[in-house]
Amino acid sequence: MIIAVDFDGTIVEHAYPKIGKERPFATATLRQLQKDGHLLVLWSVREGELLEEAVKWCKERGVTFYAVNKNTDEEGRENADNPNYSRKLKVHMFIDDRNLGGMPDWGVIYQLITKKLSFEAYYKQLFAQQQPPKKSRWKLF
Repeated sequence: MIIAVDFDGTIVEHAYPKIGKERPFATATLRQLQKDGHLLVLWSVREGELLEEAVKWCKERGVTFYAVNKNTDEEGRENADNPNYSRKLKVHMFIDDRNLGGMPDWGVIYQLITKKLSFEAYYKQLFAQQQPPKKSRWKLF
């Protein structure tokens, strides 16, 4: 699967233009996804030196990207003269802190990807495992 990943607010906490603290388990999860055979695309608002800093920060933690702010490393060269070219990413999934419903923790993200679950299926499964509360013998009202 090809997975696009945002940087600020997703891999690290928001501190733009600085690099914030790593979100718990972000790079560990991304490394595991790579070991599982997934291709990662960094999709960020960062450009120039700020983008290079983010890529370097990830690489120092063992996360390398299939492409950065494009579909493949060759994308710019092969589409430079095509007036009908769309910059829209051709990925299977986006991981971004601006998701509807917010950013789940990285453990949930890994479960969703590896078990091929939707949010709905994940939460149904999670709630099905919980025991119903015990009935109290005491009635207050």
